[in-house]
Amino acid sequence: MKEFFIQHRIESVWKTESAKIVAAITRMVRDLSMAEDLVQDTLIIALERWPVSGIPDNPGAWLMTVAKRKAIDVLRRKKLLDQKYEQIAYELNTQYEPDWADDIDEDIGDNLLRLMFMTCHPALSKNARVALTLRLLGGLTTEEIAHAFLVPEPTIAQRIVRAKRTLSAARVPFEIPQKSAFTERLSSVLEVIYLMFNEGYSASSGDNLIRTNLCDEALRMGRVLAELISIEPEVHGLVALMEIQASRFKARMNTEGEMVLLLDQNRKLWNQKQISRGIASLKKAEDLEGPLGMYALQASIAACHAKASSPEETNWEQITAFYEALAEVAPSPVVELNRAIAVSMAYGTEAGLEIVDSLLSDPVLKNYHLLPSVKGNFLLKLGRKREAFKEFQRASSLTQNVQEQKFLLKQARDCTE
Repeated sequence: MKEFFIQHRIESVWKTESAKIVAAITRMVRDLSMAEDLVQDTLIIALERWPVSGIPDNPGAWLMTVAKRKAIDVLRRKKLLDQKYEQIAYELNTQYEPDWADDIDEDIGDNLLRLMFMTCHPALSKNARVALTLRLLGGLTTEEIAHAFLVPEPTIAQRIVRAKRTLSAARVPFEIPQKSAFTERLSSVLEVIYLMFNEGYSASSGDNLIRTNLCDEALRMGRVLAELISIEPEVHGLVALMEIQASRFKARMNTEGEMVLLLDQNRKLWNQKQISRGIASLKKAEDLEGPLGMYALQASIAACHAKASSPEETNWEQITAFYEALAEVAPSPVVELNRAIAVSMAYGTEAGLEIVDSLLSDPVLKNYHLLPSVKGNFLLKLGRKREAFKEFQRASSLTQNVQEQKFLLKQARDCTE
């Protein structure tokens, strides 16, 4: 029992502290792969020693100190230690933390931000960015990441290895980008967090509708980013969106484990604390200068739903206006499909169906299961059950998520009754 407790405690500490330590060591050795190896070695030492000696009073500081010592040993062996490093090594050996090392600890936020910009670098593919970010900033193992995305563990391991090699070959610096490149790079960071949350919120495949571990990690990273870059409205917008969306988790499935659409959800199950946090984050985005971006606009839409006590009391006209603004900022067929739903609620089903029909030839939505799903719902409301049946059948054939398939097939069966 004691060993189990210690093991669980080590895993908890590691998940909390690993990103900070990797960031600090990367700043020292200027090599991401080397830094991760050194930090992994530090974890092994903790796993060997702590069950015997007990967990230190400040486990995070212990891990940081051991990792720094290992980094200094590597630098010494590589003959890259200058006089300053020699002084650090001497002070570490005398159980004293030098000022320079203290500076790194005090600058943890800056280091984490540097690491985040590095793992989300545009030189990497989206899949690689997500995998590497989850590995280094989320503290997830390759096995956990593979399980989350339902791909073989070797595939995730290869993505991470290739990502680190790409960063090394491109000589991507461990730094916060200069002003000229900052907006583009921040956009990449936000996109990775957004993709991570979306995959968790509505899993693209597998038996589960929701993968809460991905949503939790995305939300945690978003909150950290909001503290580190408090003057960027889109950062707060993304956090607001994730908070409000996550507030619905308990209502998204019934007691039988079946999927429940937004308009049919029991709103009493929505987490009001998360909604309050989300609305507060949205207020921060709105208070900063400039027009709302794609994340803040989506958060505004989510807030409209969160503030309404029922679907009938929802301000669908305002939601439609937000979708029109979103279409200007980030035009896409998916945005148009969502706008069609809002339009149908605000101005009638026929108006929504007209928008959906205009999207049928769009190649982006060719295999997107929500297009026939939405059309099926519109047709069912209009009493065109036979046509709706075909749309629900088609939608069920396009999704790889088991829970969505079950739900869509049930909708198809309902059309025959």
